[in-house]
Amino acid sequence: MNTIFDKRLNRLVNSKLQHLLADGLKGVEKECLRINPDGKIAQTPHPTALGSALTHPHITTDYSEALLEFITEPFANSTNVLSFLRRIHQFVYRNIDHELLLASSMPCAIFGDASIPIAEYGTSNIGLMKHVYRRGLDHRYGRSMQTIAGVHFNYSVPEAFWPAFQQLEQSNTPRQSFIAEQYFAMIRNFHRLGWLILYLFGASPALCKSFLEDRKPLHNQFSDFDPFTFYNPHATSLRMSDIGYKNSNQAQLNISYNNLNGYIESLTRAIETPHPDYQKIGIRKDGEYLQLNENVLQIENEYYSNVRPKQIARSGEKPTLALKRRGVRYVEIRSLDIDLFSDIGVSDQSLCFLEALLLTCLLGESPGMGQNEVAAINKNLLLVAHSGRDPELLLDRGNGSVRLRDWALEICESMVAICDILDTNQGGRRYTDALEAQLIAIREPEHTPSARILNEMRSTGESFAEYSLRLSRQYALDLQNQELGAEKEAVFRDIARQSIDQQRQLEQDSGESFEHFLDRYFNQK
Repeated sequence: MNTIFDKRLNRLVNSKLQHLLADGLKGVEKECLRINPDGKIAQTPHPTALGSALTHPHITTDYSEALLEFITEPFANSTNVLSFLRRIHQFVYRNIDHELLLASSMPCAIFGDASIPIAEYGTSNIGLMKHVYRRGLDHRYGRSMQTIAGVHFNYSVPEAFWPAFQQLEQSNTPRQSFIAEQYFAMIRNFHRLGWLILYLFGASPALCKSFLEDRKPLHNQFSDFDPFTFYNPHATSLRMSDIGYKNSNQAQLNISYNNLNGYIESLTRAIETPHPDYQKIGIRKDGEYLQLNENVLQIENEYYSNVRPKQIARSGEKPTLALKRRGVRYVEIRSLDIDLFSDIGVSDQSLCFLEALLLTCLLGESPGMGQNEVAAINKNLLLVAHSGRDPELLLDRGNGSVRLRDWALEICESMVAICDILDTNQGGRRYTDALEAQLIAIREPEHTPSARILNEMRSTGESFAEYSLRLSRQYALDLQNQELGAEKEAVFRDIARQSIDQQRQLEQDSGESFEHFLDRYFNQK
């Protein structure tokens, strides 16, 4: 990537410490919409057999009662991550009757906001807070955007790497601060290169016209694929475009990624600053909560970013305070579309590539980001989301324009050594193979998931809704026919029962008013 990257990598290799880059912990959070057999969003409540969406560690809901979220345990090997995710899918399919899990990120058969049930979490104060937060999202952004599903990749650098790296960097900074500095350097570089994820793994080049039924001004951004489907000929990830998570409401937030304190301060300022539009909504009407507060952000999670620094929050602890008190534990990459060519929505190749890219970002030079660069980064993301496979597409690299293909090849070239190190540690060629597969997609855009999806739709004559529903049905049969095993199924049933007991206990223990609970939560220092 640059001379700093080469020097750091050489120091690790010369000290025989390069193996410390391997075996970082990895986990996946995968969202997917529950749908009826005919493809419409499910109106049924979260199935009791799956446990409590509030307290279950692995099966919960995101925005909607119909939007499931599966959370794996962290593992050093991504194959174990995917095995765990597969077991969750198998268990879920044994407990949702005839419903399906939508195989695509972009929803189709939703019919206005009223068709999207907001997730319920019971009567405890923490459960009510989660529900009211979602009501606030409805009033601020509408419900349709909240039904878009994706895959989040969680990654932590191996703990044994930090003391060795700090010594090689000759840094006297306290360890927790040093780790935070390095994670934020990784995050800044990932922001700079994040467009590559949309190009390589974007799987939403088309969407159902019904999704934009209430947003007619956006229709002129697209071409007609068929009477029911919008698309762009070179689109990669419309989920990550301005019709999805990139929305104008948060365009002026100016969240800083230059250091941990700046990040916490800018995010806290957004959570504590009133917003005129949200003041008009009000907090309560006729005694019912409409949103948690009238501020720019209700809570930290409302800020949509491609990558987040994370620390495991304790019960009732604000995420920004967890970061302030204990530093950065891992990063969460949020830009992966659901992989339509995988029955569980994500592949080992994509996780291997992401891990190698993050380590490349960690070791590379990473100056601070000013507002001009942030604007260029956002522009690049939108360009790639809408037109990433255009062979003439130029991106802004700060010192001038560059062809996407040329920049992508340069990034992948810098990843070769990292992939070699990771392969040597685990044996085999998983990382190298993952990198080589993406090199093919860079040189031949027809190999990208977005191009393959459009080509398959053309060959079958299917609309995006028909295509997604056909794959959803196929994957449902495949997963139902796969053996979960009585012992593993019993474990999931036990966790489900325990989660229901935990929710019941929370509801019994909740002695303070919801208003007092919120005051205490937001006044944490």
